[in-house]
Amino acid sequence: MALALYIVLLISIAASVFASDPAPQQDFCVALPDTTAAVLVNGKICKNATNVVPEDFYFTGLNRAGNVFNRDGSAVTMVNVNQLPGLNTLGVSFARIDLAPYGMNTPHIHPRASEVLFVLQGTLYAGFLTSNPSTPNTKNQLFAKYLFPGDVFVFPQGLIHFQFNVVNSTAIVFAGFGNQNPGVITVANALFGSNPSISPDVLAKAFQVDKNVINDLKSKF
Repeated sequence: MALALYIVLLISIAASVFASDPAPQQDFCVALPDTTAAVLVNGKICKNATNVVPEDFYFTGLNRAGNVFNRDGSAVTMVNVNQLPGLNTLGVSFARIDLAPYGMNTPHIHPRASEVLFVLQGTLYAGFLTSNPSTPNTKNQLFAKYLFPGDVFVFPQGLIHFQFNVVNSTAIVFAGFGNQNPGVITVANALFGSNPSISPDVLAKAFQVDKNVINDLKSKF
């Protein structure tokens, strides 16, 4: 029995050690574009170090506002490894988020990173939802705050979160991520605009509404 517990403990420790990104093994590993890589891996293939140039570590343009003339009234200008190849293996990325008056960065998830948000301009209502509670018949908890210029708010990895501009003026925020490519799943788009689409029967059951409501929602995505 003691030996079995010892083995389980060793497996648990090993799993925790290997369940994160490995530390870089060289100064940098500038990413090659996927179209020029000979093989595809979990991450990006390194560019030959002799061909690395300063521009591989440089991005310009976050001084310019994104186009917020869309149904959400928001624009995210992402700077991850796909835009800035020098981020490969470094475990960080960045974004600018512009919000029109009463615009929203709608509920979404970053499956591979936590996010730290900094408000440069505007007034936001921002928050995140916890994962499903282990206690039956209890609800997911909402952690939300009104944010003002100079404020910082953190969204834990993998949790649904949002930012909503609550005033009649534009808002500008910047976000840092703990992954070179945090990924994003926009909840409404994924559920009602997937390809192929999710059966209306499934969504009607999940949301406890008539299928006509689901079909109407699908038509918007």
